[in-house]
Amino acid sequence: MAKRNTQQRRHTIVSLVNEHGEVHVDELASRFDTSEVTIRKDLAALEANGLLLRRYGGAVLVPQEMTQHSSDNLNSNKLAIANSAAELIRDHNRIIIDSGSTTSGLIQLLNNKRGLVVMTNSLQLASAVHELEHEPTLLMTGGTWDPRSESFQGQVAEQVLRSYDFDQLFIGADGIDLNRGTTTFNELTALSRVMAEVSREVIVMVESDKIGKRIPNLELDWKQINTLVTDDRISQAVINQIISQGVHVITAPYAS
Repeated sequence: MAKRNTQQRRHTIVSLVNEHGEVHVDELASRFDTSEVTIRKDLAALEANGLLLRRYGGAVLVPQEMTQHSSDNLNSNKLAIANSAAELIRDHNRIIIDSGSTTSGLIQLLNNKRGLVVMTNSLQLASAVHELEHEPTLLMTGGTWDPRSESFQGQVAEQVLRSYDFDQLFIGADGIDLNRGTTTFNELTALSRVMAEVSREVIVMVESDKIGKRIPNLELDWKQINTLVTDDRISQAVINQIISQGVHVITAPYAS
């Protein structure tokens, strides 16, 4: 019932924004007889889905010039991959979500889960987790900020991770080397390997056009990976080659 009420409230909020051009937190809280904290979480979730733009004290319509480029941040194909990956998460799981545009699609899907513990090295992802209606227990690695990956890295982050154990790691990649594993342009690969070490299951989320790309830096070798979630543009021959490495392959319907 709570989930349905949340969906109905958010649908109404979008309708109000489209009708009036803007909405205010205090007025919405009064209208729906709920707290301003809940309304702010609603607005954050709707903003994450590109349905409005938050402003101090409320929200406004998304400017047309921004909607034209919204797919650059998280396109529908990445969302399809995220939906398939989210089906692997069970209630009360302890998960790591690595920084990245594909993995970020998981966040809004966590509202359907209960009792999660979520660790991340990304400020952006941590903020999105905090805004969820059913807020999971949130952990952050800390460490040294790396502006290139927009995430925390380094020995402090590694030590924090080794203080816990996790059910699953969700991680992206710049490329997939069919012979070696995941590859990256970033030379900071140590934290990713620690994430894999402390997780019982490693799920790589990547679009199929990255498979076969030759990038110098090996991040995770196939022995560290349990599952690859990609889109269904991947050929059966390539799927068979990945399966031969002992990796389960899940394909999501490609959304252009």
